[in-house]
Amino acid sequence: MVAQWQRLFYGRRYFGVHLGSSPDFVKLAEAYGAIGVRPGSMEEFEEAVKVGMESETATVIDVPIDPEENVFPMVPPGRGLREILVEG
Repeated sequence: MVAQWQRLFYGRRYFGVHLGSSPDFVKLAEAYGAIGVRPGSMEEFEEAVKVGMESETATVIDVPIDPEENVFPMVPPGRGLREILVEG
Protein backbone atom coordinates (compact mmCIF):
# COMPACT_ATOMS: atom_id res chain seq x y z
CA MET A 1 0.00 0.00 0.00
CA VAL A 2 2.96 2.32 0.50
CA ALA A 3 3.90 1.85 -3.17
CA GLN A 4 0.29 2.64 -4.10
CA TRP A 5 0.45 5.96 -2.25
CA GLN A 6 3.77 6.77 -3.90
CA ARG A 7 2.35 5.81 -7.31
CA LEU A 8 -0.97 7.70 -7.00
CA PHE A 9 -0.02 10.79 -5.01
CA TYR A 10 3.74 11.33 -5.25
CA GLY A 11 4.50 10.99 -8.97
CA ARG A 12 5.89 7.43 -8.69
CA ARG A 13 8.78 8.66 -6.52
CA TYR A 14 9.36 5.30 -4.87
CA PHE A 15 11.33 4.90 -1.68
CA GLY A 16 11.72 1.78 0.44
CA VAL A 17 9.22 -0.36 -1.47
CA HIS A 18 11.21 -2.16 -4.18
CA LEU A 19 13.38 -4.47 -2.11
CA GLY A 20 14.45 -6.92 -4.80
CA SER A 21 13.26 -10.48 -5.12
CA SER A 22 11.30 -12.27 -2.42
CA PRO A 23 12.26 -15.62 -0.95
CA ASP A 24 10.54 -18.77 -2.15
CA PHE A 25 7.89 -18.86 0.58
CA VAL A 26 6.78 -22.38 -0.37
CA LYS A 27 10.28 -23.77 0.19
CA LEU A 28 10.68 -21.65 3.32
CA ALA A 29 7.44 -23.04 4.76
CA GLU A 30 8.51 -26.59 3.93
CA ALA A 31 11.93 -26.01 5.52
CA TYR A 32 10.13 -25.28 8.80
CA GLY A 33 7.80 -28.27 8.52
CA ALA A 34 4.78 -26.34 7.28
CA ILE A 35 2.75 -26.88 4.13
CA GLY A 36 3.65 -24.44 1.36
CA VAL A 37 1.37 -23.76 -1.60
CA ARG A 38 1.53 -21.27 -4.48
CA PRO A 39 -1.82 -21.39 -6.31
CA GLY A 40 -1.97 -20.39 -9.96
CA SER A 41 -5.74 -20.01 -10.26
CA MET A 42 -8.79 -19.26 -8.15
CA GLU A 43 -9.63 -22.97 -8.07
CA GLU A 44 -6.14 -23.80 -6.79
CA PHE A 45 -6.43 -21.00 -4.22
CA GLU A 46 -9.75 -22.38 -2.95
CA GLU A 47 -8.19 -25.85 -2.70
CA ALA A 48 -5.16 -24.44 -0.84
CA VAL A 49 -7.43 -22.72 1.69
CA LYS A 50 -9.37 -25.97 2.15
CA VAL A 51 -6.13 -27.91 2.71
CA GLY A 52 -4.92 -25.29 5.17
CA MET A 53 -8.18 -25.26 7.13
CA GLU A 54 -8.30 -29.06 7.36
CA SER A 55 -4.63 -29.51 8.25
CA GLU A 56 -3.18 -29.73 11.74
CA THR A 57 0.03 -28.29 10.26
CA ALA A 58 0.70 -24.61 9.61
CA THR A 59 0.04 -23.69 5.98
CA VAL A 60 1.59 -20.84 4.00
CA ILE A 61 -0.33 -19.81 0.89
CA ASP A 62 1.91 -17.68 -1.33
CA VAL A 63 -0.30 -15.58 -3.60
CA PRO A 64 1.77 -13.53 -6.07
CA ILE A 65 0.17 -10.13 -6.69
CA ASP A 66 1.10 -7.73 -9.49
CA PRO A 67 3.05 -4.85 -7.90
CA GLU A 68 0.89 -2.39 -9.88
CA GLU A 69 -2.31 -3.77 -8.33
CA ASN A 70 -4.01 -1.22 -6.10
CA VAL A 71 -5.96 -1.71 -2.87
CA PHE A 72 -9.29 0.06 -2.40
CA PRO A 73 -11.01 1.65 -0.60
CA MET A 74 -8.39 4.10 0.64
CA VAL A 75 -8.24 7.57 2.15
CA PRO A 76 -6.02 10.03 0.23
CA PRO A 77 -3.37 11.94 2.16
CA GLY A 78 -4.75 14.97 3.97
CA ARG A 79 -8.36 13.92 3.38
CA GLY A 80 -11.12 12.64 5.63
CA LEU A 81 -13.22 9.50 5.57
CA ARG A 82 -15.92 11.33 3.59
CA GLU A 83 -13.43 11.62 0.70
CA ILE A 84 -12.57 7.94 0.47
CA LEU A 85 -11.47 6.56 -2.92
CA VAL A 86 -13.12 3.36 -4.06
CA GLU A 87 -11.26 3.03 -7.37
CA GLY A 88 -8.18 4.41 -9.12
